[in-house]
Parts: sequence; C-alpha cells; structure tokens
Amino acid sequence: MRRLAMNLRSGVSAAKGKTIMKRHFLELLLITASLLVSASALGAEDADIAKLATQVCANCHGPQGDSISSAFPRLAGQQSAYTETQLKAFKNQTRADPYAQAYMWGMASQLDENTMKRLADYYAGQRPKPGRTGDAARMTKGKNIFENGLAEAGIIACATCHGENAQGKDAIPRLAGQHPEYLVKQLAAFKSQQRGNNPLMHAVTDKMSLEMMQAVAEYAASK
Repeated sequence: MRRLAMNLRSGVSAAKGKTIMKRHFLELLLITASLLVSASALGAEDADIAKLATQVCANCHGPQGDSISSAFPRLAGQQSAYTETQLKAFKNQTRADPYAQAYMWGMASQLDENTMKRLADYYAGQRPKPGRTGDAARMTKGKNIFENGLAEAGIIACATCHGENAQGKDAIPRLAGQHPEYLVKQLAAFKSQQRGNNPLMHAVTDKMSLEMMQAVAEYAASK
C-alpha cells in the first residue's frame, strides 16, 4: 500500500509537471505572437528582434544564446544560414527529433521568413563561449575522428565540413563551444533518422558507436 501511495503521488507530481510545462509553453507562444504582431505593425525592417530573442527565445537558449542546459543548444556565434535553415525545418516540420517536436515546431510556426533571417543574424552576432576541455582519453580519440576520420569504418573527418576549429560555414553548423551532451543527442538522432533531413550525416553516424559519438562531441565542443 505504501508503495502504491508513493507511485500515485509520483504520478500526480509528473502530471502536474507536464501541465505546468504545457502552460508555460502556451504562454511563450502568446508572447511570441504578440511581439510578432507588434513587429508587423512597425514594418519588418524595424522589428525588434533582440526583444523577441531576450523575452521568448531566452527562456530556453539564454539571453545572448548561451543556454545553460544541454537540452537546448547554444546559439551564440552559430552560423546564420544554419540557424535560419533549422528554423524553416522546424516550421515545415521536416526536422522531427523529439525536442524539435516538443518545443520548436510550435514556436517556429509563429515566425515568418524575414523574422527567421533576422533572428539567425542576431544570434550569429553574439559572442560564443569558449569550449571546455574534457576527459583526456576521449579527447584524444575524438581529435583523431574529427581531424582524420576512420577510413576503415568509412567515417570521413568532421573537419572536412565543419572546419578545423569546428567553426562551421554557411549552412554547416558551428560545433565549437556547444554542449557535448547536445551534440551526442543530435548524432544519435541522425543515426536513428529522427533527424532524417540530412542523408550525409546519417551515412556518417550510421557507422558510429555511442563511444565514438561521445569522443568526437567532446573534442568538437572544446574548440
């Protein structure tokens, strides 16, 4: 009976937590819609994108795009073209990993293309945090995969596309300074095709073990 009561209380607490999260998410959507209506009234060129970023996006991504939770990516210094591409993918629901569905599908549905572009430019202009050095053994293994790939496994060097300092270019994302845990989740999503809109990344990650993903993510994020 005691265990049953504990389970019931746990279930009630979980249900309350989900209700609070849902209410908070709806509040964010309303704030987003309100800000966008105001921006539309002013004209697209005069929209206060910084206000949208700091009053809405900051709830998950931090005021300047430096999120403190690995559940949400750091956007500061991210390639503008990449952020814009992802916002469009969220809106048209072609990016379908779990967190995309839970958070970004609804938020991006409120954005027009000009706002997406301006938001992407805003975050690209923020100063990114420097990466942190991780476990020495994983860093060594990750460095080798990142710089040289694994020819025997058919894995190309990450630096080929993401740059030698993991800085990215155009629609190829910056990995430097990102949460390593976030990068691992995205690699796993490419492998499982939860993120099924990037055939190249699926081809690479399909041959990677979790240990490889953790190593290369830790190294790339440290740059």
